[in-house]
Formats: sequence, C-alpha cells, structure tokens
Amino acid sequence: MVSMSVDLGGLAMKNPVTVASGTFAAGREYADFVDVAKLGAVTTKGVSLHGWEGNDAPRIAETPSGMLNSIGLQNPGVAHLREHELPWLAGQGATTIVNVSGHSFQEYVDVISALEDAPVDAYEVNISCPNVDAGGMTMGCSCASVEQVVAMCREATARPLIVKLTPNVTDITEIARAAESAGADALSLINTLLGMAIDVRTRRPLLSRVVGGLSGPAVKPVAVRMVWQCSQAVKIPLLGMGGISTGADAIEFMLAGATAVAVGTANFGNPFATMEVIDGIRAWCEDEGVQDVREIIGGLIC
Repeated sequence: MVSMSVDLGGLAMKNPVTVASGTFAAGREYADFVDVAKLGAVTTKGVSLHGWEGNDAPRIAETPSGMLNSIGLQNPGVAHLREHELPWLAGQGATTIVNVSGHSFQEYVDVISALEDAPVDAYEVNISCPNVDAGGMTMGCSCASVEQVVAMCREATARPLIVKLTPNVTDITEIARAAESAGADALSLINTLLGMAIDVRTRRPLLSRVVGGLSGPAVKPVAVRMVWQCSQAVKIPLLGMGGISTGADAIEFMLAGATAVAVGTANFGNPFATMEVIDGIRAWCEDEGVQDVREIIGGLIC
C-alpha cells in the first residue's frame, strides 16, 4: 500500500492530484466519469465578483501537441458558485479549491469575502488577470503588484492561499519570492503560455483576439523547468501543471519539486484522465518501492 496523501500549504489532499482551473468547470459536468471525492481536490473554474461574458468566438484553436484558448474567464459570478456549485461539491464530499479572478486588487478581496462562509477548503488566486487600475497590465508580471494583491487576499482569509503564477515573465523566481513574502501558502504553476496561430489560406488569426494561452503536452518541458526553478527559490509547496496526462508526467513534476499536480487540457480529450494519473502515480510508487508519495517530492538527481 502506498500512502498518497499530501499537504499543500495547509490543504490536506488525499492524493496529489487536482484539476487545472477552467478545464473541469466545478466538477458536475464530469460526474459521469469521475468521482470528484476521489480527487485530491477539485479546482473550480475562475470566478469573479460579477459574471463575465468572455471573449468573442472563435476562442479555441488546436495546435500541434496542444491547444490555444482565449475564453476570457467567462463565468456567471460568485453568487452562482455559492448557490449552485459549492453545495453540490460539498454534497459529493469533495475537497474544493476556488480559483479567484479579478480586474482589480479589491475585486479579489471581494470574491474571497463573499466565500468565507461557504464550503471552500482553499483559494487559488489567479494573478494572470489584467489590472484595470494599472492600465491593463497583467498583475502577475510585476513583483510590486503581486505583493499587493497577495497581501490583500492574505488579510481577507485564514484559509490556505495558493497563488497561480504566469509563465509570461522574464524571471519566474522573482515573482514566486514576491508571492511567498506577501503571505502565499503555496504556488501553482504554470498558467498558459502566450501564443498565436494563423490560417494561411485566409491569412487571418485562428483566434478572434489574435493571441491566446497555449496549453497541453507542448508546454510540459517549460512547466517542469519552472517548477524546478521555483522549488529552489521558495520554501512553500508547489502545485505543478502543464501538459500532464499520465502518471509518469505527474512524477516528473514531483521529482522537480511539486507537492501536488493538476491535470488540465487532458480532461478535454479523456474525461478519465485524472483517475488514470492517480492510478499511474500509485503504480509507479509500487514499482519503485516507494511507500509514501511525499518521498519523491524534489527527488531529482542531478
């Protein structure tokens, strides 16, 4: 028997597998395929204070070994999540991480405040959103803005606070240290990489907003590298993601320093992906004589 439980910055997970925000809704749509209570946690789609319509179509494009998306964080708002999705997750016995989005520092705080009496186990703060108070600059690209938004969220809750980092920066370790110093309990990485694709027959971009976020197997080597770099730079635990579709993929991230992992784009093509990753991690540990999955965290041999 392999002990599969991990502690992600104060969040107790029965196994090290959750889902990447935006790839699993709030779990209800996958209930025919996945017992959400068997996941280490369910990470909800990003929620804002009020509903966002999202971007115009087309907003998804397939790419070699991945996909581009420009959904625009479409969601019905925090009140809908509170009234409909969170009670359902609680009824299933799921561990729940709510992904929090906002266009301003205060909106993050307002979303968290609206959820403090709801059945939420942890928050994942998506700092890849544009800050309208700073001319639309992405919050996660500046150490100063990262420190400010994380500090404000930290004051708003005592629950575990996971900060999701964007890879679209010069040095991700600087951003990681800024989030840690402001009170983050854990970091999740990576969010999508900026990319674009062009239809050569029409000479037009495949996405209405021209650029979008690249995810899937194509980004995994970049994600593993960034997880490894951040594991050397901070002391708080990491949630690794980016192209994970098998147990072996998850093991790579954990050896690089991740305490837990998130399955994202793989869910679209294989609704059983999360269960297969959990089984794959357990099988690898059995084959390698590992009795506790925590033994492999940061176990890279250089």
